[in-house]
Amino acid sequence: MAQQCVSKVELTVSCENLLDRDVTSKSDPLCVLLMNSSSSQWFEVGRTEKVQNCLNPKFAKKFLLDYYFEVVQKIKFGIYDIDNTTVDLSDDDFLGEFECTLGQIVSSRKLTRPLVLKNKKPAGKGTITISAEEIKDNRVVNFEVEARKLDNKDFFGKSDPYLEFYRQMESGWQLAHRTEVVKNNLNPCWRPFKIPLRSLCGEDMEKPIKVECYDYDNDGSHDLIGTFETTLTRLSEASRSTPAEFECVNMKKKQKKKNYKNSGIVCVKHCEIVKEYTFLDYIMGGCQINFTVGVDFTGSNGDPRSPDSLHYISPNGVNEYLSAIWSVGMVIQDYDSDKLFPAFGFGAQIPPNWQVSHEFPLNFNATSPYCQGIEGVVEAYRICLPQVRLYGPTNFSPIINHVARFAYEAASQKSASQYHVLLIITDGVITDLDQTRSAIVNASRLPMSIIIIGVGGADFSAMEFLDGDDGRLRAPNGETAARDIVQFVPFRNFQNSPKEALAQSVLAEVPGQLVSYFNMTKLPPPSQPTPPAQA
Repeated sequence: MAQQCVSKVELTVSCENLLDRDVTSKSDPLCVLLMNSSSSQWFEVGRTEKVQNCLNPKFAKKFLLDYYFEVVQKIKFGIYDIDNTTVDLSDDDFLGEFECTLGQIVSSRKLTRPLVLKNKKPAGKGTITISAEEIKDNRVVNFEVEARKLDNKDFFGKSDPYLEFYRQMESGWQLAHRTEVVKNNLNPCWRPFKIPLRSLCGEDMEKPIKVECYDYDNDGSHDLIGTFETTLTRLSEASRSTPAEFECVNMKKKQKKKNYKNSGIVCVKHCEIVKEYTFLDYIMGGCQINFTVGVDFTGSNGDPRSPDSLHYISPNGVNEYLSAIWSVGMVIQDYDSDKLFPAFGFGAQIPPNWQVSHEFPLNFNATSPYCQGIEGVVEAYRICLPQVRLYGPTNFSPIINHVARFAYEAASQKSASQYHVLLIITDGVITDLDQTRSAIVNASRLPMSIIIIGVGGADFSAMEFLDGDDGRLRAPNGETAARDIVQFVPFRNFQNSPKEALAQSVLAEVPGQLVSYFNMTKLPPPSQPTPPAQA
């Protein structure tokens, strides 16, 4: 499971045309930020300063929030006219509020909306503008390093060298990076690697950096070959034509041997500080996430009219398919501006000829399979269900290839403006496993991710196999996936969990997958985020 995608987001708030509640002067507004917990309780996150006598305030104090892509974070901005020194806002005049999700603000970067009163009527002509900026120094240092004539520390064979980079702290040296081990080689060339600038030197170009070269031993008793100290300024002078060269010195050897020079030379061929874009850089830079749904209509689901069926819609209007669509869709929809979601079924006989189809539009409109919002997907599913005959087999590859065609078009634009997420909800064992493996390996080179949610109690071991957490997925021809793009979860694991838990689990890896694709293709965000204008 990937680490949760948590970023710090700074929100800057301003208002215009606020209601004037003061008789002899103008309102003295303050903005309070509330967040909705999973128990539907609003709690206060923070407040801005009070701006005296102003109907168009630009608040200097900003809100700093943890942002999670995989969670719908409901937030509410309340504007109050402060007429006293009490902390309690209930005795202050209410000027209006605005409720939204943090995802909506992040995907817009700057959002202006009308303020409303408690009865949801307009608060005069009052508006609120919220700007979002990610707070993060996400620069990294890219390295290409090799060495020559390293000391041999092994009796049988040659040394197995690796490097460790250390950052100087007040408490001593802190490990920042360890390279891979190059086996049996006194003139090693390590694979290119990167170290976050903050980890390497705390962003101080002149801060000492220590590099240690070791001979790796399986028993953990690694032998020090030698060490040197430098700075990022010196390292940055390196180029492939004139590498920065450093003598690797072993102090114990130096003290023992009179004519000791060094224990080898470490050559830095490339050292470049670059900005590494984050998920929020891409979203704020205009990247849209296109969401497609694929629903399993195979016979193993059971007759939809029977309460035993996975497609049976209970009296309160839900089943596992609908719960999965709602849960994931409610998060994703904030990142797609047109809110038009293609939705397909597979494994059913469809009218009028009752041929089996593995990619039919739920709205039966082949030229426009789009549904308006998640509500539209749910509605299309409800209308489609009684009109098809559940059949088989369970083939995933047609719908994966269908979305991959759109992802291929997006990739050919050479812009980080589109990314596709396919949600497949299925009840069972996959039939076209080899074709699906090939389809996923092909898709791994495209701007897309695949989420598979297994409903019911079937054996989902084949699905776990498609989720490459244990290593890269291979196609039948031996070709390896360029990156891990599949996330599988069984719905049954979340039946007794809060409704947000399913979306958190299946969407947690999407930000990393999106960034890995655009890093792999070296595509920057479509437009560079700029900090909100200061007052």
